[in-house]
Amino acid sequence: MQAFIQALPKTETHLHVEGALPYELLTAWQPANYPANPPFRRADYRYATFPDFERILLENALPWFTTPQRYYEATKAMFAKHVAQNVRYVETSFHLPVTKFIHTPGPEIIAAIRAAVPAGLEVRIFTGMLRSDLAGDLRPVIDQLHTWDGLAGVDLHGFEQMPTEPATAAVWAKLRAAGKVTKCHAGEFDGPARVREVIEVLGVTRIQHGVRAIEDPAVVRLAAERGVTFDVCPISNIRLKVFPSFAAHPIRRLMQAGVNCTVSTDDPLCFANTLNDEYTALAAELQFTRAELAQAARNGWAVANISAATRKAALDEIARVEKL
Repeated sequence: MQAFIQALPKTETHLHVEGALPYELLTAWQPANYPANPPFRRADYRYATFPDFERILLENALPWFTTPQRYYEATKAMFAKHVAQNVRYVETSFHLPVTKFIHTPGPEIIAAIRAAVPAGLEVRIFTGMLRSDLAGDLRPVIDQLHTWDGLAGVDLHGFEQMPTEPATAAVWAKLRAAGKVTKCHAGEFDGPARVREVIEVLGVTRIQHGVRAIEDPAVVRLAAERGVTFDVCPISNIRLKVFPSFAAHPIRRLMQAGVNCTVSTDDPLCFANTLNDEYTALAAELQFTRAELAQAARNGWAVANISAATRKAALDEIARVEKL
C-alpha cells in the first residue's frame, strides 16, 4: 500500500504556507526555543480549542516569517517534501495580514514563493484572510487583489464562527470576474448552515474542509448538485477534534454522495503530517481501497488549474498505477 500511495501522482489543494513551515527549520535556527518533537506535534496530541491551535501555530510561525527571503526558504523546503512524495500540483495560501505585520507588499511574497518552486511541480499561490479583514484596515489591499499578477485566488480562513462580512459576496464576485479562484473555510468548527451560506451567498465552489455538511443531507445534495469541491484534511479534523476518531470521519460518505473530495494536510507545522500520511491514514483507519485512494487523487486533478493535456496525463498515470 505504501508503494501504491507513493506512486500515485497527487495534488495538495488545502495548505497554509505559514502552517506548513517545516519545523526542522525552526529547530536548526533556534534549537533552545524550538526543541525537536514538541508535544503539540505528536500524533496523540489533541488541541483543546481552535484558539488554542491558532495560538500555537502563530507562536511558532510568526517569528520565522519576517521577510520575503524567509518565505522563499520555507517554501523551498516545503516544496521539496512535495516532490519527494510524488506530489505534482499544489495550491497554497499565505496569510494576507502578514503583509501588514512585516511591511511587505503581497506581490513580493508571491514572487518569493514562486522563486522556490522546483521543476516538475505546478504551484498556484493564494492569499487568505480572516472574515473580519474585509471590514478592517486591510480593505484597501483586498480591493486591489484582482490586479495582483501571480495570485491564483483568495480564501477566507480563521475562526469559522466569526460572522461573514456582508461585503464579502460582492468582493468575491469581483475577484472571480478577474479570473481569481475564490475559496472559503466552512463546515469545520461551524455546521452545515455555514456550508450552505458560502455556496449560496458567496458563490464559492471550493470549500476548505466542508466536512460537517454531513450533518444535513440537503446541504450535501446542494454541494453535489453545484459541483462543489471539499478540500478535506482528515488528520487535521481528528487532531482538532472536529470528529472524535477516524471511524467517525465522513469523507467516504461525502464521496459516495457525489461530493468531489480532495485530500490535503492543512497545517503540517502543527500536525507533523505529510500528504502520504493522509492517504495512509485513510487506508489504515477507514480501510480505503486502492480504488478509493485513486479516486481521491483524481478528485484533486479534477479541480487543478492546469491544461487539459496535463490533466489527462495525470489521470492516465493514475489509471496505470491502479492496474499495477
